[in-house]
Amino acid sequence: MKEYQLYATMGAGFESVVAKELQSLGYQTQTENGRVFFRGGQKDIVKTNLWLRTADRIKILLKEFTATDFDSLYNQTYDFDWAELLPVDAKFPVQGRSVRSQLHSEPGIQSIVKKAIVNKMSDQYHRRGFLPESGSEYPLDIHIYKNKVRLSLDTSGASLFKRGYRVEHGGAPLKENFAASLLKLTPYDGSHPLIDPLTGSGTLAIEAALIAKNIAPGSWRSFAYQGFDWFNQDLYQEALDEAESEIKEISAPIVASDIDQSILEIAKVNAHNAGVLQDIYFKQVAVKDFATDLENGVIIANPPYGKRLKDKETAEGLYKQMGQVLGKYNSFSQYYLVGDPEFEKYFGHTATKKRKLFNGNLRVDFYQFWANRR
Repeated sequence: MKEYQLYATMGAGFESVVAKELQSLGYQTQTENGRVFFRGGQKDIVKTNLWLRTADRIKILLKEFTATDFDSLYNQTYDFDWAELLPVDAKFPVQGRSVRSQLHSEPGIQSIVKKAIVNKMSDQYHRRGFLPESGSEYPLDIHIYKNKVRLSLDTSGASLFKRGYRVEHGGAPLKENFAASLLKLTPYDGSHPLIDPLTGSGTLAIEAALIAKNIAPGSWRSFAYQGFDWFNQDLYQEALDEAESEIKEISAPIVASDIDQSILEIAKVNAHNAGVLQDIYFKQVAVKDFATDLENGVIIANPPYGKRLKDKETAEGLYKQMGQVLGKYNSFSQYYLVGDPEFEKYFGHTATKKRKLFNGNLRVDFYQFWANRR
Protein backbone atom coordinates (compact mmCIF):
# COMPACT_ATOMS: atom_id res chain seq x y z
CA MET A 1 0.00 0.00 0.00
CA LYS A 2 1.25 3.50 -0.84
CA GLU A 3 3.01 5.34 1.97
CA TYR A 4 2.81 9.11 2.37
CA GLN A 5 4.76 11.81 4.14
CA LEU A 6 2.14 12.95 6.65
CA TYR A 7 2.14 15.68 9.23
CA ALA A 8 -0.06 16.89 12.06
CA THR A 9 -0.60 20.59 12.73
CA MET A 10 -1.29 22.02 16.17
CA GLY A 11 -1.49 25.18 18.24
CA ALA A 12 1.74 26.96 19.19
CA GLY A 13 3.40 25.37 22.20
CA PHE A 14 1.82 21.94 21.81
CA GLU A 15 4.29 20.36 19.36
CA SER A 16 5.82 18.08 22.01
CA VAL A 17 2.37 17.03 23.22
CA VAL A 18 1.27 15.99 19.72
CA ALA A 19 4.62 14.27 19.06
CA LYS A 20 4.23 12.18 22.22
CA GLU A 21 0.67 11.29 21.27
CA LEU A 22 1.79 10.16 17.80
CA GLN A 23 4.63 8.16 19.34
CA SER A 24 2.15 6.46 21.69
CA LEU A 25 0.22 5.41 18.56
CA GLY A 26 3.39 3.80 17.20
CA TYR A 27 4.83 6.45 14.86
CA GLN A 28 8.35 7.81 14.53
CA THR A 29 8.18 11.60 14.45
CA GLN A 30 10.09 14.70 13.43
CA THR A 31 9.04 18.03 14.92
CA GLU A 32 9.25 21.61 13.74
CA ASN A 33 7.28 24.73 14.70
CA GLY A 34 3.58 23.99 14.29
CA ARG A 35 4.08 20.58 12.67
CA VAL A 36 4.96 17.01 13.57
CA PHE A 37 5.92 14.76 10.64
CA PHE A 38 5.40 11.01 10.38
CA ARG A 39 4.94 8.44 7.63
CA GLY A 40 1.97 6.20 6.90
CA GLY A 41 -0.62 4.95 4.46
CA GLN A 42 -4.38 5.32 4.22
CA LYS A 43 -4.92 3.25 7.35
CA ASP A 44 -2.71 5.68 9.29
CA ILE A 45 -4.61 8.69 7.92
CA VAL A 46 -7.80 7.13 9.29
CA LYS A 47 -6.21 6.15 12.60
CA THR A 48 -4.63 9.53 13.37
CA ASN A 49 -7.71 11.54 12.39
CA LEU A 50 -9.82 9.30 14.61
CA TRP A 51 -7.51 9.08 17.62
CA LEU A 52 -5.39 12.24 17.95
CA ARG A 53 -6.79 14.33 20.80
CA THR A 54 -4.39 17.26 20.59
CA ALA A 55 -3.79 17.99 16.87
CA ASP A 56 -5.61 20.39 14.53
CA ARG A 57 -5.33 18.58 11.20
CA ILE A 58 -3.61 15.69 9.41
CA LYS A 59 -2.13 16.60 6.03
CA ILE A 60 -0.35 14.77 3.21
CA LEU A 61 2.79 16.54 2.02
CA LEU A 62 2.51 16.38 -1.78
CA LYS A 63 5.53 18.34 -2.94
CA GLU A 64 8.33 20.45 -1.52
CA PHE A 65 10.41 22.93 -3.53
CA THR A 66 11.97 26.40 -3.52
CA ALA A 67 10.34 29.33 -5.32
CA THR A 68 11.25 33.01 -5.27
CA ASP A 69 9.04 34.20 -8.15
CA PHE A 70 5.58 33.43 -9.54
CA ASP A 71 6.92 31.72 -12.69
CA SER A 72 8.82 29.19 -10.61
CA LEU A 73 5.82 28.68 -8.31
CA TYR A 74 3.55 28.11 -11.33
CA ASN A 75 5.91 25.76 -13.15
CA GLN A 76 6.74 23.57 -10.17
CA THR A 77 3.08 23.35 -9.16
CA TYR A 78 2.13 22.45 -12.75
CA ASP A 79 4.82 19.77 -12.73
CA PHE A 80 2.83 17.51 -10.37
CA ASP A 81 0.54 14.68 -11.43
CA TRP A 82 -2.69 16.37 -10.31
CA ALA A 83 -4.92 13.92 -12.22
CA GLU A 84 -3.67 11.12 -9.97
CA LEU A 85 -4.86 13.07 -6.94
CA LEU A 86 -7.92 14.97 -8.22
CA PRO A 87 -10.82 13.67 -10.34
CA VAL A 88 -11.98 15.91 -13.15
CA ASP A 89 -14.92 17.27 -11.11
CA ALA A 90 -12.93 17.77 -7.88
CA LYS A 91 -13.62 20.85 -5.80
CA PHE A 92 -10.19 22.02 -4.68
CA PRO A 93 -10.04 25.20 -2.60
CA VAL A 94 -6.48 26.47 -2.12
CA GLN A 95 -5.48 28.02 1.21
CA GLY A 96 -2.15 29.82 1.27
CA ARG A 97 0.26 31.31 3.78
CA SER A 98 3.65 32.93 3.31
CA VAL A 99 6.15 33.87 6.02
CA ARG A 100 9.51 35.62 5.52
CA SER A 101 9.55 34.84 1.79
CA GLN A 102 10.04 36.80 -1.42
CA LEU A 103 6.59 35.70 -2.54
CA HIS A 104 4.51 37.39 0.13
CA SER A 105 1.11 38.16 -1.44
CA GLU A 106 -1.05 35.33 -0.13
CA PRO A 107 -3.99 36.01 -2.51
CA GLY A 108 -1.49 36.07 -5.40
CA ILE A 109 0.13 32.82 -4.26
CA GLN A 110 -3.25 31.08 -3.97
CA SER A 111 -4.30 32.36 -7.39
CA ILE A 112 -1.11 31.18 -9.17
CA VAL A 113 -1.26 27.73 -7.55
CA LYS A 114 -4.93 27.37 -8.45
CA LYS A 115 -4.22 28.45 -12.04
CA ALA A 116 -1.35 25.96 -12.38
CA ILE A 117 -3.51 23.08 -11.14
CA VAL A 118 -6.46 24.01 -13.36
CA ASN A 119 -4.23 24.23 -16.42
CA LYS A 120 -2.48 20.93 -15.66
CA MET A 121 -5.78 19.11 -15.07
CA SER A 122 -7.27 20.65 -18.23
CA ASP A 123 -4.31 19.25 -20.18
CA GLN A 124 -4.46 15.86 -18.45
CA TYR A 125 -8.22 15.46 -18.85
CA HIS A 126 -8.30 17.10 -22.30
CA ARG A 127 -10.77 19.72 -21.17
CA ARG A 128 -11.27 23.25 -22.44
CA GLY A 129 -12.65 26.08 -20.35
CA PHE A 130 -13.44 25.86 -16.65
CA LEU A 131 -13.35 22.63 -14.65
CA PRO A 132 -16.77 21.89 -13.10
CA GLU A 133 -15.64 21.61 -9.42
CA SER A 134 -18.98 19.98 -8.66
CA GLY A 135 -17.66 16.86 -6.90
CA SER A 136 -16.06 16.07 -3.55
CA GLU A 137 -13.79 18.57 -1.85
CA TYR A 138 -10.01 18.13 -1.78
CA PRO A 139 -8.71 20.96 0.47
CA LEU A 140 -5.25 22.02 -0.72
CA ASP A 141 -2.77 24.00 1.30
CA ILE A 142 0.28 25.98 0.20
CA HIS A 143 2.74 27.16 2.82
CA ILE A 144 5.87 29.16 2.02
CA TYR A 145 8.51 29.77 4.68
CA LYS A 146 11.83 31.38 3.77
CA ASN A 147 11.07 30.63 0.07
CA LYS A 148 10.55 26.91 0.78
CA VAL A 149 7.18 25.82 -0.62
CA ARG A 150 5.07 22.96 0.69
CA LEU A 151 1.99 21.79 -1.18
CA SER A 152 -0.29 19.64 0.97
CA LEU A 153 -3.67 17.93 0.94
CA ASP A 154 -5.76 18.28 4.11
CA THR A 155 -7.29 14.91 5.04
CA SER A 156 -9.22 16.22 8.06
CA GLY A 157 -11.49 18.93 6.65
CA ALA A 158 -12.89 20.80 9.63
CA SER A 159 -10.28 21.13 12.39
CA LEU A 160 -10.01 18.11 14.67
CA PHE A 161 -11.06 20.24 17.64
CA LYS A 162 -14.58 20.05 16.18
CA ARG A 163 -15.35 16.71 17.77
CA GLY A 164 -19.07 16.95 17.11
CA TYR A 165 -20.35 16.58 20.67
CA ARG A 166 -20.47 20.27 21.57
CA VAL A 167 -23.64 21.71 20.08
CA GLU A 168 -24.04 24.36 22.77
CA HIS A 169 -21.44 26.25 24.71
CA GLY A 170 -20.93 29.01 27.21
CA GLY A 171 -19.38 32.39 26.58
CA ALA A 172 -15.73 31.46 26.00
CA PRO A 173 -15.17 27.70 25.95
CA LEU A 174 -11.80 26.06 25.40
CA LYS A 175 -11.40 24.29 22.08
CA GLU A 176 -11.63 20.55 22.63
CA ASN A 177 -8.09 19.77 21.42
CA PHE A 178 -6.72 22.63 23.55
CA ALA A 179 -8.43 21.13 26.61
CA ALA A 180 -7.07 17.68 25.75
CA SER A 181 -3.58 19.15 25.35
CA LEU A 182 -3.78 20.72 28.82
CA LEU A 183 -4.79 17.36 30.25
CA LYS A 184 -1.82 15.75 28.49
CA LEU A 185 0.45 18.21 30.34
CA THR A 186 -0.77 16.72 33.63
CA PRO A 187 -0.28 13.17 34.99
CA TYR A 188 -3.96 12.41 34.32
CA ASP A 189 -4.63 9.03 32.74
CA GLY A 190 -8.04 8.17 34.21
CA SER A 191 -6.72 6.14 37.15
CA HIS A 192 -7.03 8.96 39.71
CA PRO A 193 -9.80 11.47 40.50
CA LEU A 194 -10.12 14.63 38.45
CA ILE A 195 -11.90 17.81 39.58
CA ASP A 196 -12.79 20.87 37.51
CA PRO A 197 -14.27 23.41 39.96
CA LEU A 198 -14.97 26.04 37.27
CA THR A 199 -16.21 23.76 34.53
CA GLY A 200 -18.27 26.15 32.38
CA SER A 201 -19.53 24.16 29.39
CA GLY A 202 -17.64 21.10 30.59
CA THR A 203 -14.92 20.70 27.97
CA LEU A 204 -12.07 19.76 30.33
CA ALA A 205 -14.19 17.24 32.22
CA ILE A 206 -15.57 15.71 29.01
CA GLU A 207 -12.13 15.39 27.43
CA ALA A 208 -10.90 13.80 30.67
CA ALA A 209 -13.72 11.27 30.52
CA LEU A 210 -12.87 10.45 26.90
CA ILE A 211 -9.27 9.79 27.96
CA ALA A 212 -10.34 7.73 30.98
CA LYS A 213 -12.73 5.60 28.89
CA ASN A 214 -10.36 5.36 25.90
CA ILE A 215 -12.99 6.81 23.56
CA ALA A 216 -11.64 7.98 20.20
CA PRO A 217 -12.24 11.75 19.96
CA GLY A 218 -13.15 11.57 16.27
CA SER A 219 -15.99 9.10 16.80
CA TRP A 220 -18.82 11.57 16.05
CA ARG A 221 -17.62 13.39 12.95
CA SER A 222 -16.69 13.01 9.31
CA PHE A 223 -13.38 13.77 7.59
CA ALA A 224 -12.30 15.19 4.24
CA TYR A 225 -10.66 11.91 3.16
CA GLN A 226 -14.10 10.26 3.13
CA GLY A 227 -14.78 12.20 -0.08
CA PHE A 228 -11.54 11.25 -1.86
CA ASP A 229 -12.35 8.92 -4.77
CA TRP A 230 -9.06 7.00 -4.46
CA PHE A 231 -9.43 6.36 -0.71
CA ASN A 232 -10.46 2.95 0.65
CA GLN A 233 -13.66 3.91 2.44
CA ASP A 234 -13.92 0.57 4.28
CA LEU A 235 -10.98 1.61 6.47
CA TYR A 236 -13.01 4.21 8.37
CA GLN A 237 -15.73 1.82 9.50
CA GLU A 238 -13.15 -0.84 10.40
CA ALA A 239 -11.26 1.69 12.57
CA LEU A 240 -14.49 2.93 14.16
CA ASP A 241 -15.61 -0.61 15.01
CA GLU A 242 -12.20 -1.38 16.52
CA ALA A 243 -12.26 1.87 18.53
CA GLU A 244 -15.70 1.05 19.94
CA SER A 245 -14.46 -2.37 21.04
CA GLU A 246 -11.63 -0.72 23.02
CA ILE A 247 -13.82 1.55 25.19
CA LYS A 248 -13.23 0.97 28.92
CA GLU A 249 -15.23 1.50 32.06
CA ILE A 250 -14.23 4.56 34.05
CA SER A 251 -12.20 3.69 37.17
CA ALA A 252 -11.94 7.00 39.10
CA PRO A 253 -14.43 9.83 39.66
CA ILE A 254 -14.59 13.01 37.58
CA VAL A 255 -16.22 15.99 39.31
CA ALA A 256 -17.28 19.10 37.40
CA SER A 257 -18.80 22.02 39.28
CA ASP A 258 -19.77 25.60 38.54
CA ILE A 259 -21.69 28.39 40.24
CA ASP A 260 -23.97 28.82 37.20
CA GLN A 261 -26.70 26.19 36.89
CA SER A 262 -27.67 27.27 33.36
CA ILE A 263 -24.17 26.64 32.02
CA LEU A 264 -24.03 23.31 33.87
CA GLU A 265 -27.12 22.27 31.91
CA ILE A 266 -25.21 23.04 28.71
CA ALA A 267 -22.27 21.01 30.00
CA LYS A 268 -24.60 18.07 30.65
CA VAL A 269 -25.95 18.22 27.08
CA ASN A 270 -22.39 18.19 25.76
CA ALA A 271 -21.44 15.28 28.03
CA HIS A 272 -24.55 13.37 26.90
CA ASN A 273 -23.60 13.90 23.26
CA ALA A 274 -20.10 12.60 24.00
CA GLY A 275 -21.52 9.50 25.72
CA VAL A 276 -19.99 10.34 29.11
CA LEU A 277 -22.83 11.99 31.04
CA GLN A 278 -23.01 9.07 33.47
CA ASP A 279 -19.25 9.27 34.05
CA ILE A 280 -19.09 12.87 35.29
CA TYR A 281 -20.54 14.10 38.57
CA PHE A 282 -21.89 17.59 37.84
CA LYS A 283 -22.84 19.82 40.75
CA GLN A 284 -23.73 23.49 41.21
CA VAL A 285 -21.43 25.04 43.79
CA ALA A 286 -19.38 28.22 44.07
CA VAL A 287 -15.62 27.90 44.50
CA LYS A 288 -15.87 29.42 47.99
CA ASP A 289 -18.22 26.59 49.04
CA PHE A 290 -16.35 23.76 47.28
CA ALA A 291 -15.39 20.70 49.34
CA THR A 292 -14.37 17.13 48.54
CA ASP A 293 -13.28 13.96 50.33
CA LEU A 294 -11.35 12.77 47.26
CA GLU A 295 -7.56 12.58 47.40
CA ASN A 296 -4.48 12.07 45.23
CA GLY A 297 -5.77 13.29 41.89
CA VAL A 298 -5.76 16.28 39.58
CA ILE A 299 -7.56 19.61 39.95
CA ILE A 300 -7.64 21.50 36.67
CA ALA A 301 -9.54 24.64 35.70
CA ASN A 302 -9.80 27.43 33.19
CA PRO A 303 -11.04 30.23 35.48
CA PRO A 304 -12.57 33.29 33.83
CA TYR A 305 -9.88 35.75 32.83
CA GLY A 306 -10.15 39.43 33.73
CA LYS A 307 -11.16 40.22 30.14
CA ARG A 308 -13.94 37.64 30.24
CA LEU A 309 -15.22 38.87 33.61
CA LYS A 310 -14.91 42.51 32.42
CA ASP A 311 -13.90 43.29 36.00
CA LYS A 312 -10.34 42.78 37.23
CA GLU A 313 -11.35 43.02 40.87
CA THR A 314 -13.88 40.23 40.49
CA ALA A 315 -11.23 38.04 38.85
CA GLU A 316 -8.72 38.76 41.59
CA GLY A 317 -11.32 37.95 44.26
CA LEU A 318 -12.01 34.62 42.54
CA TYR A 319 -8.29 33.77 42.43
CA LYS A 320 -8.02 34.49 46.18
CA GLN A 321 -10.98 32.17 46.87
CA MET A 322 -9.36 29.48 44.73
CA GLY A 323 -6.15 29.73 46.74
CA GLN A 324 -7.93 29.65 50.08
CA VAL A 325 -10.30 26.78 49.23
CA LEU A 326 -8.47 24.65 46.66
CA GLY A 327 -4.94 25.31 47.89
CA LYS A 328 -5.52 23.24 51.01
CA TYR A 329 -6.10 20.06 48.93
CA ASN A 330 -2.39 19.41 48.73
CA SER A 331 -2.64 15.73 47.81
CA PHE A 332 -3.88 16.95 44.40
CA SER A 333 -1.67 18.24 41.62
CA GLN A 334 -3.33 21.47 40.50
CA TYR A 335 -3.31 23.14 37.08
CA TYR A 336 -4.82 26.50 36.14
CA LEU A 337 -4.96 28.23 32.76
CA VAL A 338 -5.04 31.96 33.48
CA GLY A 339 -4.55 35.16 31.50
CA ASP A 340 -3.45 37.22 34.50
CA PRO A 341 0.36 37.36 35.04
CA GLU A 342 -0.28 38.16 38.73
CA PHE A 343 -2.36 35.04 39.35
CA GLU A 344 0.13 33.54 41.86
CA LYS A 345 -0.01 36.69 44.00
CA TYR A 346 -3.77 36.43 44.43
CA PHE A 347 -3.84 32.62 44.57
CA GLY A 348 -1.35 32.79 47.42
CA HIS A 349 0.90 29.95 46.26
CA THR A 350 3.93 29.85 43.98
CA ALA A 351 3.65 27.57 40.96
CA THR A 352 6.03 24.63 40.63
CA LYS A 353 6.12 25.32 36.91
CA LYS A 354 4.58 27.84 34.53
CA ARG A 355 4.08 27.28 30.80
CA LYS A 356 3.39 30.09 28.32
CA LEU A 357 0.61 29.30 25.84
CA PHE A 358 -1.76 31.06 23.46
CA ASN A 359 -5.51 30.45 23.72
CA GLY A 360 -6.46 31.79 20.31
CA ASN A 361 -4.60 35.12 20.17
CA LEU A 362 -4.68 35.56 23.94
CA ARG A 363 -1.40 35.04 25.79
CA VAL A 364 -2.05 32.84 28.83
CA ASP A 365 -0.05 30.86 31.39
CA PHE A 366 -0.59 27.29 32.52
CA TYR A 367 0.24 27.32 36.24
CA GLN A 368 1.25 23.94 37.66
CA PHE A 369 1.23 23.23 41.39
CA TRP A 370 2.52 19.72 42.00
CA ALA A 371 1.09 17.63 44.83
CA ASN A 372 2.69 17.43 48.24
CA ARG A 373 1.46 13.92 48.94
CA ARG A 374 1.27 13.02 52.60
